[in-house]
Amino acid sequence: MKSISILGLATSLFTVAKAHSLFTTLYINDMKQGQGDGTCVRQNTDLSHATSPVRDLSSDDMACGVSGTVPVNYTCPAPAGAKLTFEYRLYPNRASGGFIDESHKGPVAVYAKRLSSPSADATGPGWFKLWGEGYDMEADKWATEKIIDTNGLLSIQIPTALPAGNYLFRPEVVAMHNVTPEVEPQFYIGCAQVFIESSVSGDLGIPSEKSVSIPGYLQKDDPSVTYNIYKDEEYADPKKPYPMMGPEPFAPATVLKAASGKVTHQTEGGISDSCLLVNGNWCGVEVPSYTNNLTGCWNAVKDCWSQADACWAQQLASGGRNCKVWGEKCKDIDAHCTAKDFTGPPAYELKSNDFPAPGPIPAAVNADDVSQDNTSSEVPRTTRVVVTSSVPVTVTVIPTPSSSSSTSLESIPDFTLRPTSTAQPSQTSKPKPHCGGRRRRQARQRQ
Repeated sequence: MKSISILGLATSLFTVAKAHSLFTTLYINDMKQGQGDGTCVRQNTDLSHATSPVRDLSSDDMACGVSGTVPVNYTCPAPAGAKLTFEYRLYPNRASGGFIDESHKGPVAVYAKRLSSPSADATGPGWFKLWGEGYDMEADKWATEKIIDTNGLLSIQIPTALPAGNYLFRPEVVAMHNVTPEVEPQFYIGCAQVFIESSVSGDLGIPSEKSVSIPGYLQKDDPSVTYNIYKDEEYADPKKPYPMMGPEPFAPATVLKAASGKVTHQTEGGISDSCLLVNGNWCGVEVPSYTNNLTGCWNAVKDCWSQADACWAQQLASGGRNCKVWGEKCKDIDAHCTAKDFTGPPAYELKSNDFPAPGPIPAAVNADDVSQDNTSSEVPRTTRVVVTSSVPVTVTVIPTPSSSSSTSLESIPDFTLRPTSTAQPSQTSKPKPHCGGRRRRQARQRQ
């Protein structure tokens, strides 16, 4: 009965997307967070409309997308100057289904907001832009087309001078294909909860002209909002320059010397060491132990399936692959009880059934514009998952392939276990894709 209901929930996710897009997955320094997709990411919790865009410029949904005003369970730590990568998907529960329909052309940006706590309000003032790009006249490409080229992966570098603390990082993808005087652009947005661990402290010091309120930073009659990509004036050759949405990007001054020698570390919202398996923002913990006791054995089975139910109930549009893995663990305990082997729970193996990245992790689009100073942080630049258990448990986290990987994603079916990989991510540097931002600014200066 359990396996049938789980399969039904999993299968229903295949109907979520209809040529739209959703921010599903966060990487920090090329490493996927948690043990799967969705960890530390605020997503639309309505699975049947998860990829639907936000159109109302005055809606609170403009901050972090539909359901985005509600914090998720986990906040991921990142060292000062880390690279964040946001993965967008056309089909949220698949890593190889594309990014967005090629007709959905428009600008892309990344915003951030410092919070007093992970539960602080996402809406309102305090937002600033880290990077943005519209139409690259020289490359004859919209920013969305460049993200299609990188398989839905967008990377930015955190300015080293950002003070330690809780932040929301908000990728913004905008489709302009249906814009008319009466119809506004489509916004595909979400937020990642991140704690920057750094020795830098103090205020951000954002200039007033670069600090905006969301919603409120865009108006219906803004040239960037009413721009029609198919109108003769805009679509001529050469095209009319696109007036970028929102404020100019902001980056604090370079940190020449650490504000202090002590790094502020995250103290709340992290993934507990007691988590044996993570799916999105759900955590599975060890079931109660038992010795030569049938009642205790079946209580462990009940506890295990209760956690599995909670996993499926909390799953995001990015899927419940590890909920299924947890269900296999419950079946093992059930078989243990049926065989009347009541010392346990039994030793079992949990393999995180995670997708690799849909392609090479791209370089940060703002790398040329953000000066970095790595002396301000003592935090290591790798992310590890640490788990503990009272019984022998093997937890395997499948690493993200590097840019040199030749893994074929088409051969990986949805919701199936795959062999554990022992390959480690390559440290080979990745080439920075041409993003045209600098040349776009130079073109504006010449006009």
